Amino acid sequence: MDELKQVLYGKILEQRPRVRRLSKEYGKVLIDQVTIAQAIGGARGVKCLVTDISYLDPEEGVRFRGKTIGETFAALPKAPGSAYPFVEGFWFFLLTGQVPTMAQTLAVVADFQRRREVPAYVFEALRAMPRDLHPMAMLSAAVVVMQGESIFTRRYSEGMSKGDYWDPMYEDACNLLAKLPAIAAFIYRLKYQGDTSIPSSPELDLGADFAHMMGIAPPYDDVARMYFILHSDHESGNVSAHTTRLVASALADAYYSFSAGVNGLSGPLHGLANQEVLRWIQAAMDKLGGVLPTEAELEKFLWDTLNSGQVIPGYGHAVLRRTDPRFIAQMDFCEKHLPDDPMFQLVRMIYRIAPRVLEEHGKARNPWPNVDAQSGVIQWYFGVKEYDFYTVLFAVGRAIGVLANITWDRALGYPIERPKSVTLDMLEAAAGISGRG
Repeated sequence: MDELKQVLYGKILEQRPRVRRLSKEYGKVLIDQVTIAQAIGGARGVKCLVTDISYLDPEEGVRFRGKTIGETFAALPKAPGSAYPFVEGFWFFLLTGQVPTMAQTLAVVADFQRRREVPAYVFEALRAMPRDLHPMAMLSAAVVVMQGESIFTRRYSEGMSKGDYWDPMYEDACNLLAKLPAIAAFIYRLKYQGDTSIPSSPELDLGADFAHMMGIAPPYDDVARMYFILHSDHESGNVSAHTTRLVASALADAYYSFSAGVNGLSGPLHGLANQEVLRWIQAAMDKLGGVLPTEAELEKFLWDTLNSGQVIPGYGHAVLRRTDPRFIAQMDFCEKHLPDDPMFQLVRMIYRIAPRVLEEHGKARNPWPNVDAQSGVIQWYFGVKEYDFYTVLFAVGRAIGVLANITWDRALGYPIERPKSVTLDMLEAAAGISGRG
């Protein structure tokens, strides 16, 4: 058993008694109340999911295993010459809650290198698809095509103890996560670079190998490391995370479960938001004469946008009540690597002006930027100008968090999800009204 798996197993043995005690001795303790608005409004804010992988604090943003983004970047071992951590070390950290040593991190790097070869039939299946198919559909199909590789499915059919379910799920999660960068890069070069795929380089870590397979020189390797970590997890309630866990709760394997999560991520209210923000920024630049506007000109443009009934894309968040730390992390990268890029300069100017305009406008609960407010600008700068592909990058990062979650769900024996529905008549009776007649 590799060291990460041993550490994870030790953590599992520590957590199982806590879950059993809470369920058996304190199962009837009330932790929340559900309103009619929450029942109708997508269960927003209802406290009914459990995860230790990440927590979304309204003031501090996402915390990974209790650490802020800044603390996470500072604590984890960095790739040689890089300002950003190994993705593999971050995987160790999300699974165990323990900051790995450099030796432990490099052991996971080596393990992923052994797992990263993608079956040839996956690439053949992708080549058989229409070239105009959305890359997210291609990614989802590629993942589910690999379902026959599932170790969990094989071992479950052979018969195994429920207490051991986590073990093959861990193996499937590691295998899938190690392969996803190659699949994503293949889709990019198949669709947009004339089917000129670049083989994986066996000595590189996950972030550097992804940049290599994309055909983009450093510091795009740091972009990959930063981007995948920032997009990895955001609590369990968002669509991609919840969908993955929901499907896995039926004892579906990691391939079925993550493919379903990818499908959820493809929606314009979730993962597609980043490309919509970039389109808006570029359209704004065009409307403002193709040059960086003055602050007065930009302020007028923002007011005109709001007064016409439109929104300022990339601003606002369902939970956060301050600037998204993921936005700040990307701002720091841009200040270092592309400070003179016109689109980044416009993003920076919007950040100075938009919150005040939104506050004065009065309709936005949160006038601050979220992660999508500039992530597309970075990709565009490094030559990835195909909007549709941005959500595939999001999906590779999101895999880290959701695969860690479903591994733990199996370890702790969480049951199949089955919330109870009510009728409109029941809601009207609870409200003391009659909706008929």
